[in-house]
Amino acid sequence: MKQAGMNRLALAVGIIGFGLAVVGCGGEAEGPIVPPPPAPAEYADKHMPAGWWADPKIIEEGRELYIGGKNPDVNCASCHGKDGKPVKAGARDFRNGERMKLYSDSVWLWRISEGVPNTKMKPWKSKLSEEDRWKIMAFERTFGLTGKGWDPNKKDWVPAAEVNGAAAPTAAPAEAPAAAPAAATGKSGK
Repeated sequence: MKQAGMNRLALAVGIIGFGLAVVGCGGEAEGPIVPPPPAPAEYADKHMPAGWWADPKIIEEGRELYIGGKNPDVNCASCHGKDGKPVKAGARDFRNGERMKLYSDSVWLWRISEGVPNTKMKPWKSKLSEEDRWKIMAFERTFGLTGKGWDPNKKDWVPAAEVNGAAAPTAAPAEAPAAAPAAATGKSGK
């Protein structure tokens, strides 16, 4: 009788332990939510091109790249899942907005470009242009940060329209200095 009771107890402990392990793998398989390290100098000042956070064409191009539709050597979905839910252990869950909002666009680009040490995330800069890496990010962001864009001035995720509106006017002043030298010299160009 005593042995039967011990067997039931061992079985119950085993079932409870298995249940806790399964539950633990569901929501917090990635571990505690902590900020990533800051981007190194070569990435720190890189930001999403103006208007791309909310551009449906860019996001669709990013989706095609993400699922391997444009380059068979690149298929982010094979680890991160077509819907941002990881299909391989250790892959980042892009649906977790609380975690993903800790990644600036610079940090995110750095991780895609250079990989993540001590994980299976390898560097992609040799297989993807920087432009394509930004497009993938614009798509990945739709899983957990829908409608948001990184504002480098506020250092925060804000509604994408706010980022686009703030970034768009920067193109006009860049053209003005080019005309200044000709005017300053007094040459007519004849």
